[in-house]
Amino acid sequence: MQAVRPFNFSAGPAALPPEVLTQVAEEMLDWHGSGMSVMEMSHRGREFISIYEAAEADLRELLQVPKNFRILFMQGGGLGENAIVPMNLSGGGAVDVVVTGSWSRKSAGEAKRYADVRIAADGATLNADKRHLDIPAASTWQLRKDAAYVHVCTNETIDGIEFQSLPDLKALGCDAPLVIDFSSHVASRPVDWSKVGVAFAGAQKNIGPAGLTLVIVREDLLGRALPICPSAFDYKIVAEAESMFNTPPTFGIYVAGLVFQWLKRFDYAGKTGLAAIEQRNIDKAALLYQALDASSLYENRVAAHCRSRMNVPFFLRDERLNDAFLAGAKERGLLQLKGHKSVGGMRASIYNAIPLEGVQALVGYLKDFENRHG
Repeated sequence: MQAVRPFNFSAGPAALPPEVLTQVAEEMLDWHGSGMSVMEMSHRGREFISIYEAAEADLRELLQVPKNFRILFMQGGGLGENAIVPMNLSGGGAVDVVVTGSWSRKSAGEAKRYADVRIAADGATLNADKRHLDIPAASTWQLRKDAAYVHVCTNETIDGIEFQSLPDLKALGCDAPLVIDFSSHVASRPVDWSKVGVAFAGAQKNIGPAGLTLVIVREDLLGRALPICPSAFDYKIVAEAESMFNTPPTFGIYVAGLVFQWLKRFDYAGKTGLAAIEQRNIDKAALLYQALDASSLYENRVAAHCRSRMNVPFFLRDERLNDAFLAGAKERGLLQLKGHKSVGGMRASIYNAIPLEGVQALVGYLKDFENRHG
């Protein structure tokens, strides 16, 4: 009998659907009778071009990306985009950043190398301990009329904070395009593209292996790069070359394409595709948060209205039990639950590939551990 695979709650690189991993293994030495592994193909050959075109089309269909947006497959990760975005959009002028956690703070710091950055709002100021536990109300954001763009991280992987809806900058009197870092919840829920200028994501959280970066950019924002911007990171050049200006991360695109196909045929609760995966994500998060809220041993400190569906940080009220908790979890096949070093505690990343059964197993362990140690 096949052994039960552990549940991997890593924040990234993160779990992939076993169905996808199995297909990758089966096709590793010979992709569709080509005699080559995808890793051995020319990125300009007809075999890989067919992989690329399918991945681009499936992602556009899944996320309902409008025709006036270009999908770019790039490198550099989400952290690299913190520099690539201002080199493409800032013009060296004003950039406003809403800081809601660790990643948006890093974004602001990196953009300062290329632009006049101002913190439009900072969630850390809402709490006495200066922790990010809430999102500042959009009505309080200090946005400049001359800002080249406004940056938000729509899901903070470390802090467990998620925008449940995108801000409407026009309603706030701001005409700047909105840039969103949606690395850790890309393809987990729909995107309101009417409010977005650029969306970027490192693939390793929710759609594939590390090394691939997605950039979805509105066409009118192309062609604004600073002279110092490397050609391989100039959105206009990459778009004109259909992501083939330089050798793209071919294997990452291939795996991401398989994940997109998996998402398209995914069914749950009478739904299919993105609607189905979103519903399962809602159910998984509700189950875990309910268990934490009902506990006297564990706590999640994030304001209820902006709790992340993807990354759930929590703390043991008696931190002397942390090591015992992690050791017991590993014995139960529940892996990588230790929180980020900057905040401590625990964190369960319950991305698309984590099944409901994985969260049920975690909740069962939470209750068992509390019964023994609470």
